[in-house]
Amino acid sequence: MLQKFVLITGALDYLVGLGTWYGAVSDPVPQHFVPLLTLGMFLMMAAACLVWASKDIAGRAPVIVWQGLVRLSAAAAVLYAVPAGLAGEELYGLVVFDGMIGLVYVFGTLRVTGRSMLQLLAWRD
Repeated sequence: MLQKFVLITGALDYLVGLGTWYGAVSDPVPQHFVPLLTLGMFLMMAAACLVWASKDIAGRAPVIVWQGLVRLSAAAAVLYAVPAGLAGEELYGLVVFDGMIGLVYVFGTLRVTGRSMLQLLAWRD
């Protein structure tokens, strides 16, 4: 079940990456153009890594855990930024979506592999 979840949610990052590119190209803003294109490529790289990791959860578990931490840090950033006036309230949806995926990635991988968080963070068996 975790394998399919990682595969599907990872593959969705391709669409988010392409959407980021589209946003950069369709309405180019000089200060945002290069960062958005780069961010889009990083999202597509994350997608490729997650699709690859989903084929061998036990052997590639650290990839999934680290991506879970990335998603949780994005959720935490929104929880800080919205009350501080640095982002709009519409980003609270990201907390629900990415936060839940991040929790499943981390705790699901811990459960499936039986390894500790430190082992997974350090890429140890």
